[in-house]
Amino acid sequence: MKSRPEGGHRPGRRAFHRAALATLMFPILARAQRGGADSPLRAIYMYQGADRDAKLLSEAKKEGQVVMYTSLNLKDSVPITEAFEKRTGLKVELWRASSEKVLQRGVTEARAGHYAPDVFETNGPEMEALYREQLLEEFYSPHFKDLPPSAFPKHRHYVADRFNFFTIGYNTNLVKPDQVPASYADLLKPFWAGKVGLEDGDVDWFGAMVKSMGDEKGLAYFRQLASMKPQIRHGHTLMAELVASGEIPLVADIYNHNIERLKVKGAPVDWKALDPTFGRPNAIGVAKHAPHPHAALVFTDFMLSPEGQELIKKRHRVPSSRAVHTKLNDFPFQMIDPVITLDEDEKWDKTWTDMFLNGRKPSKKGKKK
Repeated sequence: MKSRPEGGHRPGRRAFHRAALATLMFPILARAQRGGADSPLRAIYMYQGADRDAKLLSEAKKEGQVVMYTSLNLKDSVPITEAFEKRTGLKVELWRASSEKVLQRGVTEARAGHYAPDVFETNGPEMEALYREQLLEEFYSPHFKDLPPSAFPKHRHYVADRFNFFTIGYNTNLVKPDQVPASYADLLKPFWAGKVGLEDGDVDWFGAMVKSMGDEKGLAYFRQLASMKPQIRHGHTLMAELVASGEIPLVADIYNHNIERLKVKGAPVDWKALDPTFGRPNAIGVAKHAPHPHAALVFTDFMLSPEGQELIKKRHRVPSSRAVHTKLNDFPFQMIDPVITLDEDEKWDKTWTDMFLNGRKPSKKGKKK
């Protein structure tokens, strides 16, 4: 297994999305020159015959390898790809960077007529942008039956293989059982003034929450929350560590798996899913012009299989499959609509920064998932 991490400065998520959206306004003619509506690989990707698995693996062995562009960090992605190599005998070439860099490289290479990746695996908004660029193809996997409806976009050109869920996370030494909020409205109680933390870049969560409440009520709620003087920090991992240390008693928009990782190590922390609970899907898809299409599908099957999903669970992340039991997804939830990030970003960004950051932009750091 070869891995090639990407280093260096990375643009902020929202700044990059605006740049990406600008590039997505390419003439239809240019897109047509890159390929028609369906790729020649669609027949491979959608095949459902009784001999599917054996046929795919046989052809994949002739291809010899699979190339994946992913934002899943190396400490989590390497053990998964090594398990795949051991099971199939196929080699994995892994290029890992921030989700923004995955999108940027995929689009840039394709526009130059260079098609290197077989598989993309990264955040939902970036996968949606890759779909809009016609770089993904619809595919079938027998493991789709184990996935919830929320794992699939309407066009089905990618599917969630893991989730990041926004929950509250709190320090159990500082927050007594009877003080744990039962609803987001509880965070407006005087007790929580100055004790709540917010991650400074979660604009898509903010937009989803406001929409779910109704714009008028939602904006009124967050104005009240802003008046409670929440502590603003950058980075979900950092936020979890600050909760564990007691610097921030409770965070309103923490990834539950970040809290769970600390909890299993003995930290005095816990998390709770409130209604509504929103998630960011991290998704996997096969490239429309994959050099190794059979290997691409074999790898994607593995990632969505109970074995692959158990490996995701073992890394203290949230698998999308219902065939793998974990309390980290055992509650009602909704997915954040990628439209909030890709098409309505400026609107929600301005409202969020005016409300919580006094117009200051959050830290200019790319997010790796």
